[in-house]
Amino acid sequence: MPTFSNFFVNIFEVPMTLLLGPPSSGKTTFLLALAGKLDSELKSSGTVTYNGHEMNEFVPQRTAAYISQHDTHIGEMTVRETLAFSARCQGVGYLPEMLAELSRREKAANIKPDPDIDLFMKAAACEGQEENLITDYVLKILGLEECANTMVGNEVVRGISGGQKKRVTTGEMLVGPARALFMDEISTGLDSSTTFQIVKSIRQSTHILDATTVISLLQPAPETFELFDDIVLLSEGQIVYQGPREHVVEFFESMGFQCPKRKGVADFLQEVTSKKDQEQYWSLKDRPYAFVTVKEFAEAFQSFHVGKSIGEELASPFDKSNSHPAALATEKYGVERKQLFKACVAREVLLLRRKAFIFVFKIFQLFVMAVIGTSVFFRTKMHRDNVTDGGIYMGALFFGVSSILFNSMQEMFLVIAKLPVFYKQRDFLFYPSWAFSLSTWIVKIPFSFLEAAALVFVTYYGIGYDHDVTRFIKQYFLAVILSQMAFSLFRTIGAIGRETTVAFTLGAFVLCVLFGLSGFVISRDYIKKWWIWGYWASPMMYGQNAIVVNEFLGKSWSHVNFFFYLHSF
Repeated sequence: MPTFSNFFVNIFEVPMTLLLGPPSSGKTTFLLALAGKLDSELKSSGTVTYNGHEMNEFVPQRTAAYISQHDTHIGEMTVRETLAFSARCQGVGYLPEMLAELSRREKAANIKPDPDIDLFMKAAACEGQEENLITDYVLKILGLEECANTMVGNEVVRGISGGQKKRVTTGEMLVGPARALFMDEISTGLDSSTTFQIVKSIRQSTHILDATTVISLLQPAPETFELFDDIVLLSEGQIVYQGPREHVVEFFESMGFQCPKRKGVADFLQEVTSKKDQEQYWSLKDRPYAFVTVKEFAEAFQSFHVGKSIGEELASPFDKSNSHPAALATEKYGVERKQLFKACVAREVLLLRRKAFIFVFKIFQLFVMAVIGTSVFFRTKMHRDNVTDGGIYMGALFFGVSSILFNSMQEMFLVIAKLPVFYKQRDFLFYPSWAFSLSTWIVKIPFSFLEAAALVFVTYYGIGYDHDVTRFIKQYFLAVILSQMAFSLFRTIGAIGRETTVAFTLGAFVLCVLFGLSGFVISRDYIKKWWIWGYWASPMMYGQNAIVVNEFLGKSWSHVNFFFYLHSF
């Protein structure tokens, strides 16, 4: 693992920092360390402090944000809805406290604020209004107003461009309390012009919101390079240079290396520490060239005037007492858990409307299966004379239960599609895991009633089950419970599998086990002892037995002795 030392950033003086370094130099690990997201199992030494506070004294996930090169969003939501949900979950953050402090300082300095700015700040700090105002503000400064009502999109849904998705990813964090952004290789897959526009938007928002942004780029164009205030150059896990952009070339010139006019400074910095490319930049013709190692560069930087200045700053750590109480987030979540749950439910309802066709089609599919099942087990051909007739009715009931399970498999793929977004937002402490799970479950309950209606309302009279209306109602609600069981089962399989191929394979295996050990395909008495645990663990068995008992205890079956037959189930 690369090691780092003596890194210091003053968040008030250095709003935009560019992190440069060749591949495998430790840029990602470095950013993860600054954001407090390093794996706890990794051995590390040293500390990262914010305003003099160590990571265990506040909540780094809500104070700083690590933004990876992957843009993970729900494609069926618009840009505005995506940012609004983020704002609703993260809350107003520090705004009320900061507004009070700002007002106090204005009065002390006898300053009269601009009326428009003052109105915006007060409105943005008001409970219930902050999400819309902050969302609109961030949309404007990131240049996303034109596509605000456009779907974000994914592989299936057509949406915004790759560059706009990068801005949405940044906007998700800007609407919240995090004021330190660590962005890793955000130019991946983008051309230089798009990268320039994105960095320019980020620079504008960073300066306006008084934030700190550290961006890792591999080969930034000269115009993009000029947008940064400071440079941090990493190589072989060591910091070669950190400081103002204007002095970076001067430092290497003092070491005997000059950047050619035809060469971009960023490209020069990437190559000057490389053993393969370093010699071409040697400018001291009166002295023979000798390879300068990364360690020698790092040691020389300590004697450079920029390095000395940083050393002096490190010698006097930031006084904790000078840090405003609202500068660092200390609560795990931005708003009450009840409000987070409401936000998750509202999002699930929105996605349900966007994907309504899928659920309507699945209900129609179950209706067709019910019609087919009714045509096979039509009431005019069904009898109640003996146990054999009962076995035929059991086959019809097994068909209905199996149809419900098969019809719920799409839940597995819907969950897999949402998992990347869930993991990202959970890590950023948008909401607890239970809020996501419960909202998904609650919103799907009405569809269980509709699925049960599509099946039971068609098959009950068509097949000719017991004519007692009470047993009809019981079978209906048992079908609702079975539908909920199937939804939950496939959600669990999707969460365990996490990937379509793995989840589908696991789901098919689970279905085979459930069908085989439900007590219909193989009677309980004939299941091997080493498999009998599967029978008792099968949720399908309990649902099927409940429906079977509900049917065969009806008056229309009172003349048939089912005691020994049912005992085997």
